[in-house]
Amino acid sequence: MRRLLTSLCFLPFIVTGCRHETGEVPRKLGFDAFLPIYNRHIETWLKTQQAATREQAARVTTELNAAEGEAKSALEHHAAALRLDQEKWNFRLGLGDFLKVGTPAEIPTDLVWENGMDQPEIGDPAAKKGGVFRRFIPTFPPTIRPIGENSNSSFRGDLYDYIDMPMVNLHPETMEMIPGLAKEWATSADGRTIYFRIDPEARYSDGAQVKARDFLISVYLRVSDNVVNPYSKQYYRENIAQITMYDELTVSVSLPEAKIYAPAIAGAITPSPPHFYSEYGPDYSERYQWRFPPTTGAYEVLPEDIIKGVSITQTRVKDWWAKDRKYYRYRFNPDKLVHTVVRDESKAFELFRAGELDTFFLTQPQLWYEKSEIEPVYKGYIERVTFYNKYPKVPRGLYMNVSKAPLDNLDVRVGIQYAMNWQKVIDVMFRGDYQRLNAFNEGYVVFSDPSIVARPFSIDAARAAFAKAGYTQEGRDGILTKPDGTRLSVAVTYPAMPQIDRIFAILREEARACGFELRLDGLEYTVAYKKEMQKRHEMALGSWLINPPVPDFHQFLHSTNAIDEKGNLKPQTNNTFAWHRADTDVLSEKVRTASTAEELKDAAWKLQRIMHDEAIFVPGYSVDFVRIGSWRWVKWPDCENTRFSPPVVYDPHEVFVFWIDDDVKTETQSARRTGMSFPESNRTIEDYRVKAPTFPAAP
Repeated sequence: MRRLLTSLCFLPFIVTGCRHETGEVPRKLGFDAFLPIYNRHIETWLKTQQAATREQAARVTTELNAAEGEAKSALEHHAAALRLDQEKWNFRLGLGDFLKVGTPAEIPTDLVWENGMDQPEIGDPAAKKGGVFRRFIPTFPPTIRPIGENSNSSFRGDLYDYIDMPMVNLHPETMEMIPGLAKEWATSADGRTIYFRIDPEARYSDGAQVKARDFLISVYLRVSDNVVNPYSKQYYRENIAQITMYDELTVSVSLPEAKIYAPAIAGAITPSPPHFYSEYGPDYSERYQWRFPPTTGAYEVLPEDIIKGVSITQTRVKDWWAKDRKYYRYRFNPDKLVHTVVRDESKAFELFRAGELDTFFLTQPQLWYEKSEIEPVYKGYIERVTFYNKYPKVPRGLYMNVSKAPLDNLDVRVGIQYAMNWQKVIDVMFRGDYQRLNAFNEGYVVFSDPSIVARPFSIDAARAAFAKAGYTQEGRDGILTKPDGTRLSVAVTYPAMPQIDRIFAILREEARACGFELRLDGLEYTVAYKKEMQKRHEMALGSWLINPPVPDFHQFLHSTNAIDEKGNLKPQTNNTFAWHRADTDVLSEKVRTASTAEELKDAAWKLQRIMHDEAIFVPGYSVDFVRIGSWRWVKWPDCENTRFSPPVVYDPHEVFVFWIDDDVKTETQSARRTGMSFPESNRTIEDYRVKAPTFPAAP
């Protein structure tokens, strides 16, 4: 899923009672003192995991001696996974300190260095620098800190994720690795350690040079107890084996296992400027609440450009160090990006219509077919584009909690899949423009099985499956029951919004024709999310955004995200299926740790097939395009390398290939005053469109 208005008042400090004079507490970063403490902490944790794995392996070996049939097969899968874990713990403990200060002599001499400079340009050479780009945001962010409490707001991508430079980036068309802060990188013989040579010209927006130590400090800031950041603490502990600096411009990142795309995974870590965080401490969240750190990217936020509750403006960094580099020179073109808070989308559209906002998403049918049928479009002031991208399909659909009856029965789950008439939703709600999603993690090119087709709506097939589950009698209201009177009824939890309410009204009525009662449990968004995270739902509507280039199954299927050591459901994880099985654990680990494309493809296809056969996910709908309205002074690429936008993007704005033509803006504004018009512009960009294979419908 893609990712509150906070009002702050600053009151003078009032002292009552006895007065005590206090001196200013000296501040310092604290990294050097933290280093040995954290390294000991990670070592202790690794030894604990090693001992627990050894104990589990011994127990499984004993149980295997007496097991037979399916039980033995499950234990063999478990034993194989434990052997991999044992090897991983041994490897990590053999590395030494988690955050290490090494010497240049420790860098292998036989490394083969890459620079990624053989990929096509990104953007259009015709792009112009300058101008102001204006968009709206629905809420003002609760903070502009990159880490800590409330930092993961929906505005985070605009501030950091799309701006900050990692060591290595992925080309948004070819998905090959291209340089970021690293000028070169190399992979160790075992595929687990990636060495990076930092570009000596890499600078923060305040002019300070980027150094290897800054990457270790970045980890420190995210894992120390000065911030509330449980995800980062878990991520670095479990997914990074070691980070080492060798000199000022050389650093390595070791992964627990050799992986495909290892340089991009290891190189995703961004640096943190130590001089900016010199006041870092327990009061970090308050002290740095509205302070924007120096960035390695193209845009910064100046203090005067934060108007709380109203707007945030990003300013292009003067003399940005990468402004003339391949892959970046035709991007990040406007001088300023102004984000204005408009809480109501209808009001935001009216501002766009009036020319106060420069672009607007028109993907929803009512916006495309009705609201944008307006004079500025007819007169050519606003240009409309349908852009077919190649971003993986969002797994939007119904997530079944298999720990809840009757969803613990496969036949019931299969029947529900046949009873959900998503095609009618697409035809009625979305005017047939959207497509039926076929599988979880669809659209990852070679890593997705194209032969899997979602079960179509079928009254006969649904009733046949329900009958196999024992629901053979029909009540007076048409709902099926078992002979003992057990009713075929399941609740679906979802965020109550007008459009989603209408979707489930259609699904409920169609399901009734199949003898299935779909009870609607529409709740306020945060309440619905909390219920799902606590695993109290039966079925829930979900749509998780999983970034390319590889699919992710571990967080959704692995047993460690379903149950604890005592077999109780584990809350606050994304395994909302409550699914736990030894074979899918092994396959999920293989997807996570695959070192070759073929290994990854084999495991991913098997998991997709298991999810389809076990019917734990009801695929909903997908959209393979975005529709955008732009005032004609907003220009998008139209050249050999880039047609409108690189294709592997969720939102074309996030790669910053557009630009503002102030001459065209002046011309357009003059035309509006005089009534002059331009040719109407409605374009469809299909250069990157993926043609879906056709297969016979499921029985």
